[in-house]
Order: sequence, then C-alpha cells, then structure tokens
Amino acid sequence: MKKHVLVVVAGLLLLAMAAPVLAAEPEAAAVAGNMWKYISAAFVLGVAAVAGAFGQAKAVAAACTSMGRNPGAAGAIRITMIVGVAFIESLVIYALLIAFMIL
Repeated sequence: MKKHVLVVVAGLLLLAMAAPVLAAEPEAAAVAGNMWKYISAAFVLGVAAVAGAFGQAKAVAAACTSMGRNPGAAGAIRITMIVGVAFIESLVIYALLIAFMIL
C-alpha cells in the first residue's frame, strides 16, 4: 500500500513540475526545453551509475565468497569477475554516451 501511495505522490509531483512549462510563453518554453535536456542527461547518468555500482558490488561479493569456498579456483573466478565487471562498466559508459547525445 505504501508503495502505491509513493508512486502516486511522485507522479503528482512530476505533473506539478511540468505545469509551469506548459503555461510558459514560447521563448520561455524553449529555455525550459533545454533545461529538461540537462535534467534527463543527469537522470540517465545517475541511474546508470547506481545500477552499475550495485551490479559491481554484487559481482565482487559473489566472487569473493566463491574464492573463499574454493581457493583452488580463485584464478578462474578472478578472471571471470574482472571480465564481468568490465562489461558492467561498459554499460555505464554507454549511458554516458547517451547523455552526451541528449545534450
């Protein structure tokens, strides 16, 4: 129930923020449109950074647990973890490129 209320409140907040843009004059709307470009680029980077950080943390934690349980396989686990973390980081870099394309 709390989750639904939070979603509704967030939606209403977003609609309230959009109302002045819709009521603005054309020149002001152009400036406001540029503002939304910056906000959307920052949002893309923020979400990508948070998701990448959680993914990397989970991958490293699982690799450390695996190496602790089976020290003989530490080399193979380490290489696989490094490749996986590189792929996760590449997704964050793709988000950076998308943010530059938005701007």
